[in-house]
Amino acid sequence: MLGKNTICLWYDGTALEAAKFYAETFPNSKVGTVYRAPADYPAGKQGSVLTVEFTVAGIPCLGLNGGPAVKHNEAFSFQIATDNQAETDRLWNAIVVNGGQESACGWCKDKWGLSWQITPRALSAAIADPDPAVAKRAFEAMMEMKKIDIAVIEAVRLS
Repeated sequence: MLGKNTICLWYDGTALEAAKFYAETFPNSKVGTVYRAPADYPAGKQGSVLTVEFTVAGIPCLGLNGGPAVKHNEAFSFQIATDNQAETDRLWNAIVVNGGQESACGWCKDKWGLSWQITPRALSAAIADPDPAVAKRAFEAMMEMKKIDIAVIEAVRLS
């Protein structure tokens, strides 16, 4: 049973596949109840997967197989804070290698078009540094990256 506030994500028949991928990739994630359509509907037939309850990094979601009419865009993204380069690399690579695509500044898209920000805590700390010169150097370094390289961020922070 979902809570009072749940993120609903629209898929074109692949909600269960997406939910399984997220559950395998992100800690504190799981697939919950799968609901099948009790009758035919515009995007599917009776008995096909209509919705999937799942959790991504502790956030309750509902995947809706609503058909091809609606596409994901960058107006919505999951931001995942990472603790080190190994975690950053693992999550980034899981998304990109499995049919996704790289973008800029720690952003990437999964194969369903959903945007992810894989954001090392070191980057967030550097950009929020009380010294404006340090924050500027870190921000400018980030602007040149696709996947965030923590060693580069730390180097510009100390320079």
